Amino acid sequence: MDRTISLFSAEASGPGLPDLAGLLCCQGQITGFGRTAARLSVVVDEQWRAGALARECRRRGADAQVTVADCGRPQVRTSFRVDLLPLAARWLRTGCSGPTEDDSGKAVPDGFRLSGAMLRMWALAAGRPGPSGYLLGMDPLAPGMHEELLGALEPLGVQARLLGPKAEEPGVRVSGRRRLDGLLELIGEPPAGAEAAWPELPEPKEAAAWSGRARPAAERAEGDSRRDESPLQYLLEAVG
Repeated sequence: MDRTISLFSAEASGPGLPDLAGLLCCQGQITGFGRTAARLSVVVDEQWRAGALARECRRRGADAQVTVADCGRPQVRTSFRVDLLPLAARWLRTGCSGPTEDDSGKAVPDGFRLSGAMLRMWALAAGRPGPSGYLLGMDPLAPGMHEELLGALEPLGVQARLLGPKAEEPGVRVSGRRRLDGLLELIGEPPAGAEAAWPELPEPKEAAAWSGRARPAAERAEGDSRRDESPLQYLLEAVG
C-alpha cells in the first residue's frame, strides 16, 4: 500500500544508533561495562523477530547476534560497544549498570522524543494485533516507565491506552481505523515474515454496513417486486 512519508515516519531519515532506543521502550535491556562500553539485548517470542532486529541493528552499524536466552526464547544481543555508551547513559538510572532479576534499571530519559524509526523497532520486538486493536508490549521490569511512554506516543499523533491490570503482559493498545492508519504511516511496511504481526486496518463502517445490511435489503426488495408481478407478466417476459 502506498503511503505518504510523514516527517516522523521510519523512512523519513537514515537509520542511526539512536533508533535502538525503541527496543528499550519494551523489553530490551542495556548493560554498561564501567564507563568503557555497553551492550544492548532483547528477548523476543518468535525467531523471525530476532532475525529482523539483528538486521536492523546491523544497518545501524551495531553488530548483533541471534542467540538463545536462558529462558529458551530467541535473543538478539550486541557486543559491548563504545558507541552504545550514550544510550546506556541516557536510559540507565543513576547507580544502575543494567538489569537485575526484578528491575531493568531503566528510566525514560528527560526530554525523550519518540520517532517513527524507534516505534518501528518497538513494533518489531513487541508489537502484535489484538482483538480490539494493535498492542505494543512494555517492559514488566520497568513499570515506572509505562505512563511516560504512553505520553511519548502523543506527539506522534498515536492515541493509545494502557492495558488493564488483568492483561497477561503490560503494554498499550492502539485502536480505531484512523489511529491504526497513522501508526502504519509511522512504522512503514513490514519486513518479510512480519506481516501477521503488523497492524491490521478494520473494515470501514460503510462497507460493513453494505455487506451486512444494505445488500440483503436490496435483494429482498428485488425479490418482493418480482413476487408482486402477475403470473401473466412472468409468462410474457419469459417468451419475449
